[in-house]
Amino acid sequence: MAKKPVKKAAKKVPLKKKVASKNGAVKAAGLKKKVKKKVLKKVAKKPAAAKGPAAEKKASPVLKKKVVKRAGPKEVRLKAYWGVFSQTLRRVALFEFSERKKAEQKAEELTKSSKSPHFIQPVKEQIVGE
Repeated sequence: MAKKPVKKAAKKVPLKKKVASKNGAVKAAGLKKKVKKKVLKKVAKKPAAAKGPAAEKKASPVLKKKVVKRAGPKEVRLKAYWGVFSQTLRRVALFEFSERKKAEQKAEELTKSSKSPHFIQPVKEQIVGE
C-alpha cells in the first residue's frame, strides 16, 4: 500500500481585530508579515485563465519605458543696478550701474530731508525677454 502524502496544517495566527469594510465584508487585520507574504506569493503564482494564444498576448503586454529628455538648467541673465535704500532696507530708487554719482546724490538728499540715513548698494535683477 502506498502512503498518501500528509498535508501539514497551517499554523493558526491569532487575529487582533476584525474590521468591517464599506461593502459589509469583515476583514481580518493584524496578521503577521510572514503569513501575508505567503498569501501574496500564492496569489501571484496562480496563472490567469487564458483562452488561446490571443489571450496570452493581451494578458502580458510589453511595457515600454518612456524616454524623458531633461533640459539643462536655463540660463538666467542678471543686470546690475545701483539701489538707494532707507535704513529699514526698503528700496527707494533704482539707477543704472553707470549712474553711480546720481544714486549717491539721491541718497544724500533723502538723508538730509528725513531723520533716517539712506545709502546705496548694488542690486542684481533678472533680465526678461532678451
